[in-house]
Amino acid sequence: MTESRNPLRILAPEASTPAIVRELSRRRFLSIAAIAGGAAALAACAPGGGSSPQPQATGGELEDSLSVYTWGDYDSPDVVSGFTSELGPNVTLDSYSSNEELIAKLVAAKGTSGYDIVVPTGVFIPQMIENGLLTKFNKDLLPNISNMDPAYLGRAWDPGNEYSVCKAWGTTGFVYDKNVITRELATWADFFDAAQNEASGKTSMLDDPAGTIGSYFWSNDTDWNTQDPEQLEAARAFLVSEIAPNVAAFDSYPSTAIVQGSQVLMQSWNGEARLGIQESSEPDRWQWVLPGPQTELWMDNWAIAEGAPHPEAAHAFINYSMSPESLALNLDYIGYNVGGKDMDTSAVELSDFIFFTPEQLETMHEQELNDSQQTRVEIHNEMKAAAGA
Repeated sequence: MTESRNPLRILAPEASTPAIVRELSRRRFLSIAAIAGGAAALAACAPGGGSSPQPQATGGELEDSLSVYTWGDYDSPDVVSGFTSELGPNVTLDSYSSNEELIAKLVAAKGTSGYDIVVPTGVFIPQMIENGLLTKFNKDLLPNISNMDPAYLGRAWDPGNEYSVCKAWGTTGFVYDKNVITRELATWADFFDAAQNEASGKTSMLDDPAGTIGSYFWSNDTDWNTQDPEQLEAARAFLVSEIAPNVAAFDSYPSTAIVQGSQVLMQSWNGEARLGIQESSEPDRWQWVLPGPQTELWMDNWAIAEGAPHPEAAHAFINYSMSPESLALNLDYIGYNVGGKDMDTSAVELSDFIFFTPEQLETMHEQELNDSQQTRVEIHNEMKAAAGA
């Protein structure tokens, strides 16, 4: 079980890792796993995994224990201890560093991993369902799903929330230094223009093929999951030839650069930008932008592993975590939106980094795993080479 309590304690593979590094290590692993091993592991797995039928939750007596396999330091200790105090089961938390690691463990176990709850990122869920790695919810045992905002339910990877429900989610934008860039930036086109002008040589982009290549399609208001070779080659030409020479770093940890003032323009996930500005000695110097016309939405999800030995406790914990009190505790602890309905934002610092308007949500679209992933990795690597990074 994770015991540590550090500032913005999200997504840590190890409790001893500094908070800033730990947060982005999880997001970085998301993109790497999506492109490298995660999809391959799923492709190699036969549907059903060869496991025998397992008992399903019926609303009976809770088992005395529960095993959760999740991102490190991703649950408020108060939620975990409160669940045990009120309902009884002792909770064990084990952590992984990537979706690839999670999937590999479940594939190898073939329904005998011993884990009850897992927390995969949405883009992986359809393939996990297809390959028998997740078990369907008994939704009668999840009445607290009514506390979840409908905007975060019914996502493309599981439209009926039959296998998954939002745990936490985030998006991608950028931060710029208003002392250097004195005009207002509002779109991805503005980002690219500033990168080639005021911020040339002082720009960073995420070390994340999904985000770097996605930003080209977001700026052009086109489908960022396209597999069209001509569109991908247009992205390659623009990003490698026109943008990369202006990029100083491919940095998955831009909060550090914000604190140090070492870059002028930085692509960033919202929680990382929030962390950097919170820790900056000159917070008013920095401007966060959720750029139009499009950007991404990534979401981690509660799910129950196939073969879960404690299905009653698993349902009870997920339901407990969706209570208004638990949602508030987890929001405060991890610093990302947990998908709750009508949450009180009055005490949340920089709440506009976490809570978005319906109009902003309409601009956010999920990634899809498809046959273009290798091309996207190649483009990302060519950008790094062209930048000398």
